[in-house]
Amino acid sequence: MNPILFVTLLTAATGVGGLALGGGLAVLVRRESPRGTSLLLSFTAGLMLAIVALDMVPEAMESAPWLPMTPLVLVAGFLVTYLLNCWIDKSAHHEDKSNPHHCACGHHDLHTAGIVLAAAVALHNVPVGMAVGAEVAVEGICLASVLTAATIGLHNLPEGMSIAIPLLHDGSKAWSAIGVAALSGLPTVLGALAGYLVGNQAPAALAAALSLAGGAMLYVVFFELLPEASLQWKSRWSILATVLGFALGVLLIFSHGHHH
Repeated sequence: MNPILFVTLLTAATGVGGLALGGGLAVLVRRESPRGTSLLLSFTAGLMLAIVALDMVPEAMESAPWLPMTPLVLVAGFLVTYLLNCWIDKSAHHEDKSNPHHCACGHHDLHTAGIVLAAAVALHNVPVGMAVGAEVAVEGICLASVLTAATIGLHNLPEGMSIAIPLLHDGSKAWSAIGVAALSGLPTVLGALAGYLVGNQAPAALAAALSLAGGAMLYVVFFELLPEASLQWKSRWSILATVLGFALGVLLIFSHGHHH
C-alpha cells in the first residue's frame, strides 16, 4: 500500500473514528436527571485532568527547548480561552438584560464548553498525528505504527465523550454532538501527512501546541464542567466521580506501555 494512503486511512480511522465512537458512547450513557448530569460532567472533568496532566504536559515538557516554556504557554492557553469565552458570552448574551443573575464571564454555557474542548482536542491532534506520520516515514508500514495509532484511538474515546457530553446536556442533537467530536479528529490526518512528509517534528511547535491545548482544557474543566456539575447537584459523589474519571484516564494513558 502507498505509505501516504496508509497514513491517511490509519489516522482517519483512529482519529476521526475514535472521537466519533467516544461521542456515540456519550449518547448511550447520558442521563437527563440533575444527579446523572452532575456525575457525568464530574467524571469527564477527571478524565480531562488526567489527559492534560499525565499525557499532554509531559510530552510538551520533553519537546520544549526551554524548561519554563510549557507552564508559561499552558497559562497563556488558559487565559486566551478565558478571554475568548468572555467575548463569546458577551456576544451571545449582549441583549440579555432580563436575567439579573447573568454574568458574562461566569456564565456556565455547556455548549461553549463543548466547542472549546473540540477546538482544544483538534489542536492536540495535530502533533499526535505528526508522531504517527513521522514513525511511518522512519519505520515504514509496520505493526508498531498500527499499535501507536490504535492507542491514539483508545485515547480519543474519553476525549470524544468529553466533547459530546456538554453538548448533549445543553440540548444538542445526538448526531450534532457526535459530528463535532468527529470533526475535531480531522487535524490528526493533516498532522500525520505533515509528519510523514517532514519526517520529524519541530519540537518547539509541538510543545506550544500541546501546552495551548492543555491550557484550554484546564479552563473548561475548572470554569465550565466542575461549576456546572456543582450547580446540578452538590454532593460528595460528584467528587468521587471526578476521581474515578481521573483514574480511568491514568489507566488509558499508561495502558499498552504508552507514555511520553
